[in-house]
Amino acid sequence: MKSTTPPAYVIIERELRKMIAKAQPGDPLPSDAELCRRFGVSRMTARQAVQRLASDGLLYRVSGRGTFVAQTPVHRRINTLLSFTEEMRRRGLKAGSRMLQSGVRAGTDQEVVALQLPVGGLVVAIQRLRLADGVPMAVENVRLPAVCAGVLEANLEETSLFVALEAIGRTPTQAYGTLTAAAADVQEAQWLNVPTGAPLLIEQRTIHDQADVPVEFTESRYVGGRYLFDIELLRQPG
Repeated sequence: MKSTTPPAYVIIERELRKMIAKAQPGDPLPSDAELCRRFGVSRMTARQAVQRLASDGLLYRVSGRGTFVAQTPVHRRINTLLSFTEEMRRRGLKAGSRMLQSGVRAGTDQEVVALQLPVGGLVVAIQRLRLADGVPMAVENVRLPAVCAGVLEANLEETSLFVALEAIGRTPTQAYGTLTAAAADVQEAQWLNVPTGAPLLIEQRTIHDQADVPVEFTESRYVGGRYLFDIELLRQPG
């Protein structure tokens, strides 16, 4: 009978899974060079095993530092409107942000429709990397009506956007959204510490304020293995 020895990267992946099961979030894992020595494989083979686990959200890389065990995936119920900061606080995690870019520009067709602005209307565009206990969770692309430009005066690396909106009299009250999936591009993979092509969960939502006026249109691109959406369904009579 023919031998069915699994490929070397699968053997390495299995061993790493055993290590991760016994470790704590943030614990270091062997480097690619260490895996090469231990298993007698090429760096490409070692990297393939690590990238598969990164795609599953079980580990993450920090450039210049190494490979680490990831946090347990964050769960979020999608029937309640909470900010990212509020979601992390509920789970005992410290929310953080790294500002990638911000400014005011002409809105795209999709943005002006979502925010009910005139054609060519201006929007506040904010892009942030969202973190939980320092681990990258999502790339967040926020669009606000230009009348909300006052939020740019807040330190949005430390302050919740909801808090900044409330400070200018626009309280987020309800939201409408969609969930889709996509693969991380090269830039997203770099920001999120995942391989290029890793699965992402894409949430688009339009948020209305206390006067039922659109105040925010956001697309958040979450690492699939680090962020899970919990859904509760009630069957309706047919």
